[in-house]
Amino acid sequence: MLKYQEKDGRINFKEAKKLLKMMNVDMNEEHASSLFKMADKSKSETLEDQEFVEFYKMLTERAEVLDLFQDYSSDGQSLSQCDLEEFLREEQLEGEGSYEHALQLIDRYEPSDTARMNYMMSVDGFLMYLTSPEGSIFNPERQDLFQDMSQPLAHYYISSSHNTYLMEDQLKGPSSVEAYIQALKRGCRCVEVDCWNGSNGEPVVYHGHTLTSKILLKDVITTIANYAFKASEYPLIVSIENHCSIEQQEVMARYFRDILGDMLLTNTADSSELPSPEALKRKILLKGKKFENESENPTGEVSDEDEAAEMNKDSPVTESPPTNGKKLQQNLCKELSDLIFCKSVHFHSFEHSRTSAKPNEMSSFSESKARKYSKEADFVLHNTRQLTRVYPSGMRTDSSNYCPVDMWNMGCQIVALNFQTAGMEMDLNDGLFTQNGCSGYILKPEILCKRERLFNPENPEKRDDYHPLLFYVISGQQLPKVKQKAWFIVDPLVRVEIFGVPLDQAKQETKHIDNNGFNPLWNETLQFTIHTPELALVRFVVEDYDKASRNDFIGQYTIPFTSIQPGYRHVHLLSKDGTSIHPSSIYVHIKITEQ
Repeated sequence: MLKYQEKDGRINFKEAKKLLKMMNVDMNEEHASSLFKMADKSKSETLEDQEFVEFYKMLTERAEVLDLFQDYSSDGQSLSQCDLEEFLREEQLEGEGSYEHALQLIDRYEPSDTARMNYMMSVDGFLMYLTSPEGSIFNPERQDLFQDMSQPLAHYYISSSHNTYLMEDQLKGPSSVEAYIQALKRGCRCVEVDCWNGSNGEPVVYHGHTLTSKILLKDVITTIANYAFKASEYPLIVSIENHCSIEQQEVMARYFRDILGDMLLTNTADSSELPSPEALKRKILLKGKKFENESENPTGEVSDEDEAAEMNKDSPVTESPPTNGKKLQQNLCKELSDLIFCKSVHFHSFEHSRTSAKPNEMSSFSESKARKYSKEADFVLHNTRQLTRVYPSGMRTDSSNYCPVDMWNMGCQIVALNFQTAGMEMDLNDGLFTQNGCSGYILKPEILCKRERLFNPENPEKRDDYHPLLFYVISGQQLPKVKQKAWFIVDPLVRVEIFGVPLDQAKQETKHIDNNGFNPLWNETLQFTIHTPELALVRFVVEDYDKASRNDFIGQYTIPFTSIQPGYRHVHLLSKDGTSIHPSSIYVHIKITEQ
């Protein structure tokens, strides 16, 4: 604003138009000129501070909110406490305690002291409520920790990272402790450490047989110790890919024991089932190869067999791994084995797992192998008892991700993604784990925990609790520019995407609005039928329409279907990397009715 403002504190119409373009709005000039003249009370053809505020308020008046306000206002000027209670009950479906809630909202959001004293809400107060966290699409009751955290670990989805040490790609990208810090701050509860022999007897972490840079294992463990419980107090699993000699394994064991101290879970006593997240608060669990007793042969491939095999087979490498026609045979250090809680085991069959597997045994599957096993009904049953880890294909050298939803549908708990790579897949991960206090643990739906009732994601229609979902996308506010040029205005559209069981997968989008990123009005109805709401995620995507090339991304927001609040709500958009782009939002009217 200052760039176009005269020294006397006034702004003329030409300057006002430039300012509007900077704010992503290309108003009809005749309409804008009319509003400008109405605000110019002094008839000086310029606006002073208060006059410009009036012009801005007229310009940004939201007709769709004003219409809704007047629908419930008894006098057309304000909402009484009874008017607001009726709105909360009829539209927001907040029937219980709505009278007291109406009073609280007036007290919290009404800017006028007089109106507040008379238990009234003006249109300004109504708009402030609608754009507040209480007016958000996300049900506030599901934002804090609300789930039962006392069930076995196998009953939870666990936010998980793949090759956590990498900042970029899998071939030449830098390794850094900063990658661990970012993942842990984001609520990640399973990180990966690839350990290799280093110089001077110091184990290093990097992506083996590639040009990714190396970092010291002791620095990684120190970082984990410092940041493990900053975002969540619930247990952190450290998945170890062990490629070290016996001598350096002994160094690894000493570092884990000395640096992690009391945080490290060393009690690995047998139990009929896994402990709960609640029982393991502020504990770090090591996952890796382990032998149970002295008679068990400790010789064998020490790294995770499935992953190591796939990486060597699929990954384009720039350094040559040892090739003698045989698998690398390596002894396992007892000191390190004794620290392992989650034992990495080769997966033989679901029958073998059902009859022989111990609760703390975990198998890892590449995304392709997990998809193959997902065709078998026993996979869901397996995941009611055992922890399963899924990781990206070794061919994803660019650190791209697979869609995690298919794995969650099967009840897989540790669905590992490349946290450093923004995109739809990480949006879904963030969306799922935003609920339950961002603890990194989400209790799986009951249908994926009951051993006596087998759920098949491919045939959810056998269930009788169908929930058609009606989205009514109305308007958007202050969408950010895609290109930071003064003349550039976006042509926004909204796409709503449903992720879940195959029958629920769907997407629809609105028409685009020409030249208006400030307050576009869509007024379109998008309707979806959700067959398995417990597994559904809803993703709102706003794009800048381009008929000649691919649309540009503006913002997105992803939310579990079960966390949606019905009624008139704001969807507060996030950037490509998942950070807030306040005040950008879209305004939706949501109805959820049973079919």
